[in-house]
Amino acid sequence: QTVTMGIISAQGRANLGIENYEDFIQTDAAINPGNSGGALINARGELLGINTAILGNNGGNQGVGFAVPVSVARNVMNQVMEHGKVVRGYLGILPQDITPAMAAALHLKQANGVLIGDVTPGTPAASAGLQRGDVILDVDGNKLEDANQLRMRISLTPPGSTVKMRVLHDGSEKTLAVKLA
Repeated sequence: QTVTMGIISAQGRANLGIENYEDFIQTDAAINPGNSGGALINARGELLGINTAILGNNGGNQGVGFAVPVSVARNVMNQVMEHGKVVRGYLGILPQDITPAMAAALHLKQANGVLIGDVTPGTPAASAGLQRGDVILDVDGNKLEDANQLRMRISLTPPGSTVKMRVLHDGSEKTLAVKLA
């Protein structure tokens, strides 16, 4: 039953090693031990996120705070209420970020999208025809910057849903429909 307010310095923070699925709001709000799980609000009192963690040197409230965005928290809450647990969409690939060097080798204009490092046999990705070395450029028309964006987008899509992916395969673009498990 705590509330914090602070300046948001970044959104979509990932690769912090806090959780497997990361899409955090970064804030300067003091997140003390014990108020994790409290509301992060704006100056109008509107809920922005749920305080989750603080990364700092001394373990106190000095450091950088992170909150789960309200959209993600609402999705998780609804799943728990409906299914009694969180159910995530599953694609079946090993996604990799594209570095500038990889973009040059793949003849990409910029280092956007997600490289498929591997495809697990018998998964939705394999059934849809995704292959190792393909680059996923967007999902349902939303461009991808990195592997974490893909991971979050797929994980928040209900199993059984079909997503459209624009993929670069052997130098040419194609659009695939993938039914998630």
